Amino acid sequence: MNLEIAVGNGVRAVSVTRKGALLHVSVDGRTTVVDARRVGEMELSLLVAPDDGSAPVRGVDASLAAQRTSGDFDVHVAGRTIPVQVRLAGSFGRQKTAGAAQGTGPQRITAPMPGKIVRVLVKPGDEVKARQGLVVVEAMKMENELRAARDGRVRDVAVTEGPSVDAGALLLVVE
Repeated sequence: MNLEIAVGNGVRAVSVTRKGALLHVSVDGRTTVVDARRVGEMELSLLVAPDDGSAPVRGVDASLAAQRTSGDFDVHVAGRTIPVQVRLAGSFGRQKTAGAAQGTGPQRITAPMPGKIVRVLVKPGDEVKARQGLVVVEAMKMENELRAARDGRVRDVAVTEGPSVDAGALLLVVE
C-alpha cells in the first residue's frame, strides 16, 4: 500500500508491505521492519528495526486520540502528541515529499476514489493557504478532506454538495 503522511510541514512517501507477520515500511526509500501488535482499541506496541540491521531493535508504544476527520489523527508517542494526516499516494496534490519543490501552475484537485461530495469549503475567487481544506469527499463511510498543496486562489469549483463522483473526477482548480 502506498501512502503519503503529513507530519509538521513535510509530506513523506510511505510504502507498507506485509511479509508474514511483519510489516516492511519504506519511508522516502529507507526500509524498516515493524512488528506491530494491537494492545488496545487505539493503542499499538511496535518493535522497529532497520531492514539492513544497522541499528538495534527499539520498542515504540503509540496511541491514537479520537480521529479528527478521516485520515487526520493525533498520535501519542513518548509523551508527545503529534498531529498526522494519512492519505493514499497522490492525495496531497503536487506536494510529494518533504523538501520537494512546490511546483507552479494550477493545482487540479481530483477525487482520490469514488465517493459523495459532502462539503465544498471554498468558492471561486477565495484565497487559500497551503494545507487548507477545500472539499470533503465521503468514500467507504469515511470523510476525506482534500487540501491545497500550496497557497493560491480558487479558480474553478466543478462540484456541488450532494452528488457522487468517480475516482479521478476533477473537483476544483487552485492557481
